Formats: sequence, structure tokens, C-alpha cells
Amino acid sequence: MVVSLQPLEKKSDMEKHEQFEKEENKNFHEEVNTKNEIDSEENEQKEEKPTPSEDEKKQEESDRYFRLYSEFENFRKRTQKEKLDLYKTAGEEILSALLPIVDDFERAIKANQTIEDINSIKEGFSLIHEKLFKTLKQKGLEAIQNSVGEKLNIELHEAITQIPAPTEEQKGLIIDELEKGYLLNGKVIRFTKVVVGF
Repeated sequence: MVVSLQPLEKKSDMEKHEQFEKEENKNFHEEVNTKNEIDSEENEQKEEKPTPSEDEKKQEESDRYFRLYSEFENFRKRTQKEKLDLYKTAGEEILSALLPIVDDFERAIKANQTIEDINSIKEGFSLIHEKLFKTLKQKGLEAIQNSVGEKLNIELHEAITQIPAPTEEQKGLIIDELEKGYLLNGKVIRFTKVVVGF
């Protein structure tokens, strides 16, 4: 009896093993089938999304181009307006600084109607001139130095005429200054008008 039991036990182990393998195989196939179903559903969903046609792509690109163009046009107009406003009000600061000097001139004109002393009139105009030039200097204006006796510098001077030099040493030099030149922050805004000897 012992001998007959052993083969039966072996047989039952084999059956268990086979049964286990069948279940594993079945589970594996079910997983694969489930995964295939999911993949096919995803593919169907992807296929359901409409792919944009050539016309739609062109329309989208055209819309984007027009939006960019409109933004650029708005930017250009805005900067143009800001520049125009800047030009209109550019002199505001300097003019505001000059208004007190205009007031001084008006007061001087009123005072000169009753004053008989010429020296006080001269002194008043001299003070107003100093105040004016001091204000302009604060804004960056400076006079070009007197250049009589120096060589003509075309970056600072404008020769109006030539005259015979009074002496041999003055030939090619500036003999007279007719109108003073000015620099604004180092840039010539008016050349000094000079007479050169030949």
C-alpha cells in the first residue's frame, strides 16, 4: 500500500503543478488581452481627434501673423506718440527756468520809466544778463572761448570773411570775432563767426 500511495502523491503534485501553470497562463493571457483592449481604445481616441487640415493650419498661421502685426503696429503708434509728446514738451524745463528772467526784464522796463540814473539801469541789465547766462549754464550751455589770434578751427569756427592781415604774424589767424559761439553739453550748437587774416 505504501508503494501505491507514492505514485498517487506524485501524480497529485504534478496535477497541482499543471493546474498552477494553466492558471498562470490564463492570467497572463487575460492581462495581455486587457492591455491590447486599452491600447486599441487609446488608438481609437487618437484617431477620433481631428487632425487639422492644410487650410486650417494656414488660417491659424495667418491669424497668428495678424495678431503679431497688430501688436507691432500698436507699439509703433504708441512710441511715435510718445516721441511727438516729448518733442512738444522738450523745451518745457528750459522755458520754465527762463520765466523768472522774463519777469526781471519786465520789472526793469517798469523801473526804467521813472529812473533817471543811467548807471543803475546799466547795473540792472548787467545783473539780468548774469542771471540769464547762469541759468543757461546750469542747463549745459557754455560759450566758446574768444579765439582772436588763434588758428581757424573748423570744428568751432565759421569764417565769414578774409581781410589782409595787419601784420605778418597774423596771417592765417583769427583777427576778429563777430558772433560768439556756444556749446550745449559739449556739442557745438552755434559756431563762432570770425574774420581771418590772409
